[in-house]
Amino acid sequence: MKSARYVDMCSGPILRKMIIFTLPIMFSGLFQLLFNATDIIVVGRFAGDNALAAVGSNTALINLMTNLFIGLSIGANVVAARYCGAKNITELRRTVHTAMTISVISGFILMAAGLLFAEQILRLMSTPENILGMAASYLRIYFCGMPFMMIYNFGNALLRAAGDTRRPLIYLICAGVVNVILDLIFVILFNMSAAGVGLATALSQGVSAFLMTRCLLHEKEETGLKLELRRLRVHRDKLAMIMKIGLPAGFQGTVFSLSNVVIQSSINLFGEAVIAGNSAAASIEGFVYMAMNSCYQSTLSFTSQNLGAGKYERINRILLCGLTCVIAVWAILGLGVATTFARPLLGIYTSGDASINAGLRRISYVCGTYFLCGIMDVMVGSLRGMGYSITPMIVSLLGACGLRLVWLGTVFQIEQYHTPDTVYLSYPVSWVITVTAHVVCFFICRHRLKIKTKQLEQKTVPG
Repeated sequence: MKSARYVDMCSGPILRKMIIFTLPIMFSGLFQLLFNATDIIVVGRFAGDNALAAVGSNTALINLMTNLFIGLSIGANVVAARYCGAKNITELRRTVHTAMTISVISGFILMAAGLLFAEQILRLMSTPENILGMAASYLRIYFCGMPFMMIYNFGNALLRAAGDTRRPLIYLICAGVVNVILDLIFVILFNMSAAGVGLATALSQGVSAFLMTRCLLHEKEETGLKLELRRLRVHRDKLAMIMKIGLPAGFQGTVFSLSNVVIQSSINLFGEAVIAGNSAAASIEGFVYMAMNSCYQSTLSFTSQNLGAGKYERINRILLCGLTCVIAVWAILGLGVATTFARPLLGIYTSGDASINAGLRRISYVCGTYFLCGIMDVMVGSLRGMGYSITPMIVSLLGACGLRLVWLGTVFQIEQYHTPDTVYLSYPVSWVITVTAHVVCFFICRHRLKIKTKQLEQKTVPG
């Protein structure tokens, strides 16, 4: 089944292979952020502040609407990786065709929701009237590309499950270059403003979906990843397995988006300078988080493949390697770049001293302790790879989301603590508690897996 483009996750040294597997995922996330930043820069420079506000006002909403279905792609990744590890080609094929069918269905559901309810949802979010029409047009056009986005994401999850992270990176770069070129053409030459950015994004997503579909259609039969259009259907058993892992992951992402809206609302109380500094710092942190999240993705795939292969003894080592990688990424990007060069980096986004100082405060609290968030994500990846998705969802929601909301409703309301620093302090406090809970859950789930293994061994012993 394996070829040079696939990383063998079930044998040999783990750390070296995990690094090889992780780097393309990391670069994919960083390139995606750069391409998204290009959208903002182009529309802000050449279409004005209203167009920029129209595009920016949709970011939280888009994340909120897509997180649930992106979670399903995580479920597809875990299930496919398990069959890859077990070398069960028949069940892998059924998983591939179920996953790609789900991608198309979910894409059209999102497209319909965006087309039908764009303006109503934007009104509920109190979008100013002077940008409402422009924002709604952007959102409708953007959501026309949702079927393409879902096809790429699910295809990416399947290739990643088999150990291939390089081709999805290549397809993303191709689509990103197209996106930048079309941004410039539609916004500068055709004066299409926010709608032009939305159209460029939708068409570039079509490019990535085409490349991904072409890749799967031309896969070799023996890999189990070959896509045959006549076999596209939803197999109920595979759907149930994908939903079992994917729905909690998607729900967790959705609730995280909601909690971030509440945190943003608290920051909005402190005026434009703090809001601008917070936004700039959050953008810089996004690059660090995306890089650390690649370690979560690799831990998830490695754990699931080895579980499928029955190599349970490698699971602990995979977790340790994942933790090593994520701490190294934080040390290089979180401390070495974001914290050390915080002031000049913030200066790219804003020139105001007050805004830069506000951004520096956030970075000191968040980036300085970001390794805790990375550890939390890697622990979740290990648990999900072992097939436990509801447990890490509950722990993350109660610890990372619930605790922050309680913090904002209690400590933040005390007059002397009613400051941006108190809001930012909610991040490391919640991470410490949540990481501790995840470590306890890991040992409990790992013990249960050990008991199941012994029971299976006893059943297979003759006599």
